[in-house]
Amino acid sequence: MTRDGSFKKVVRRHAKETGQRYTEALTDLEGLGTRMHHEPTAERLLAHLRDRYGIDPVAATKVSVHKTYVFRIDRNDGDPWIARAFPPARPRAGVEGDATILRFLERHDFPAERLAVDDAVSDFDGSAVLVTRHIQGVPLPDGAEKFAIMGDLLGRLHALPLDESVSRPGGASGEDPSREGTPRQDLLATLSFLDAVDTKVAAAHRRRFEQIRDQVRSADDGHGLPEALLHGNLLHAPDHAVVSEQGPVAINWKASGRGPRLADFAYLMWGTWLNEEMIDAGVNAYRRHVELTDDELDRLEAVMYIRPLYLMGFDYRRHIDRHHGGEVEWFDPEYIRAAAAATRAAFRK
Repeated sequence: MTRDGSFKKVVRRHAKETGQRYTEALTDLEGLGTRMHHEPTAERLLAHLRDRYGIDPVAATKVSVHKTYVFRIDRNDGDPWIARAFPPARPRAGVEGDATILRFLERHDFPAERLAVDDAVSDFDGSAVLVTRHIQGVPLPDGAEKFAIMGDLLGRLHALPLDESVSRPGGASGEDPSREGTPRQDLLATLSFLDAVDTKVAAAHRRRFEQIRDQVRSADDGHGLPEALLHGNLLHAPDHAVVSEQGPVAINWKASGRGPRLADFAYLMWGTWLNEEMIDAGVNAYRRHVELTDDELDRLEAVMYIRPLYLMGFDYRRHIDRHHGGEVEWFDPEYIRAAAAATRAAFRK
């Protein structure tokens, strides 16, 4: 079978497994890079903000470790802003949803970034821009203190009483704007990452590749578990949490929305690297606000797979594209099993 024939077969399979038409699945796989990458011109962004808000901005500096569209906006006439000029593939409705959630968090006095102005979303060169106040802060401390801070932030967030203003689904990383929503979208995105490079996988790695695909297809997405307002990516500091003069603050709410609270917490515990002090710190801080159910503890290991699978798929696609089928580092299921067991043990202390 030719490479084109093989790819068509992959697209048909992808369409069947994701519930898409063939043309939608083809776009899903071929348009990944374009949808995820965006690098706006700083000078044009400054001009847009000047015209839109009547401010006097003097510099736009990239501040995100991983996002090329996040800028600090220094001004002659006030405190700095943060401007996120999201990829054009992200609908404006998604960015408006970010602003709605930030208003909700401000009403509840939750330590999050605040909107810079009431009308914080605007259109710029085909993309939507969100402006928030810049938070002067430092990275979270290392070790157990870091997990105590993040566990407390997640617990406080998950304990908030929800209303209709925060009804959108959330919890997925959403680097691909077409895959924002509940953690299930992370699994569908992972299939896209893998299927996009299926025909480039070396024969020596094919068996392992298919095993990972099967694991993604059968993964537990947390459906039916207790829901809360999720942050979706708190572990990924310093892009998502800093320590200000007023204390820890959670930032970057693109992945936020309603979803199974266990997905947020499981991802946090995955990052403890089996350090008992970190695990105890995260669990104890979280349970001051939220007590997980027996069902959640039983499904902890299965749900803990979601984000590691996603990150592995994201890196795998990038690696195959750059190295044409070379070996990649796979995540360790034994580690996840041990991390989940240690977390459950910490809840029983």
